[in-house]
Amino acid sequence: MKVEKISEKYSCVASCPMRNVIAHFANKWSMLLLVILDEFGVMRFNELSRAIPDISPKVLSGHLKTLESIGLVKRILYAEVPPRTEYELTELGKSLIPILNQLSEWARRNLEKISKNLRKRD
Repeated sequence: MKVEKISEKYSCVASCPMRNVIAHFANKWSMLLLVILDEFGVMRFNELSRAIPDISPKVLSGHLKTLESIGLVKRILYAEVPPRTEYELTELGKSLIPILNQLSEWARRNLEKISKNLRKRD
């Protein structure tokens, strides 16, 4: 039966790789940070902050730490006075960019339809 197959395949959230991986970066800031780091390369914290003026330093720091902890972003700390910290994509992060670009293109193509549907709902 179809329902049993679906239940068997998707019932355990812990075993769903897509859901467990995407949960760490599928938010309004992390994907944008990844795309910016891909386009502009190595960047300092203040450069990222200026590139995304709507993000607070605390939120930016939290997202960078998360992206670093899952291996998508590399944090480079220089022992200088004043201290200098830079961020760049890892190879794993770079491998995600084509997928994010496809998602971005899909969103561009369908934004009007989705917005229209949301207006109907409201």
